[in-house]
Amino acid sequence: MNRPLFQRAPKPIARPDAKSPPLSASTPEAAGDGSVRLNKRMADLGLCSRREADAWIEQGWVKVNGQVAPMGLRVVLQDRIEVDPRARGHQEQQVTVLLHKPMGYVSGQAEDGHEPAVVLVQARNRWAQDASPHRFQPSQLRGLAPAGRLDIDSVGLLVLTQDGRVARQLIGEDSGTEKEYLVRVVYLPSATTKNVQAVFPADQLARLRHGLSLDGQALKPAQVDWQNPEQLRFVLKEGKKRQIRRMCEQVGLKVVGLKRIRIGKVALGNLPVGQWRYLGPHEKF
Repeated sequence: MNRPLFQRAPKPIARPDAKSPPLSASTPEAAGDGSVRLNKRMADLGLCSRREADAWIEQGWVKVNGQVAPMGLRVVLQDRIEVDPRARGHQEQQVTVLLHKPMGYVSGQAEDGHEPAVVLVQARNRWAQDASPHRFQPSQLRGLAPAGRLDIDSVGLLVLTQDGRVARQLIGEDSGTEKEYLVRVVYLPSATTKNVQAVFPADQLARLRHGLSLDGQALKPAQVDWQNPEQLRFVLKEGKKRQIRRMCEQVGLKVVGLKRIRIGKVALGNLPVGQWRYLGPHEKF
């Protein structure tokens, strides 16, 4: 019995009007003209995150229709966006780290005396089997932030990245990246029974898959199946706060162990607890 728990961006279209007026963030625009802020358009094209776009614009590294773009500029689909190679070079130096988060660390900022998981990203904690050509440098910690949460009492795969493109893919508004978890549970009406699978009602399992709501919003369909009599496997395409624990509470289950083992196409694999490695150059979420 197995019981262990634990782009390239689309080519921009040239603007047909070669005699367009100078770019200005305050140029009047008609309501409903379809324009969006330049930083949003760049993020939608997959060029970078909005934060990165603002930094590039501030540096003068972005041109729209051949002119250096000011902060706050609004653009339409036909506008031609060009990015200075210096921005690309800066982006290529950014790293993404995969950490096997232990229990007791928070994903983001320190809180209630608990340390953030990023403190584990040190040279001594790098997995000896990491084949990445990257050499660890303290500068890689600058702006290294979690792309998604993992509760303090949960363990498993946590992604930390300097790359806004990765963050947007994993936690952006339109993200549909799968996250897979192993979840050990107790069925509260029969708490002394170890064979939870045998006593848990089939209709409640169906509710876990689809039919629950959190914070007044219906949850997306989920894959939920038994791995063994005490453990469920969840595959989600969203990440509300303490989502799995709160889902389980609604159907009479108590989570006693939770481990994330995959995000998109990237698996935790044999990465030891408390250690980390770089996302490989050929790995994609």
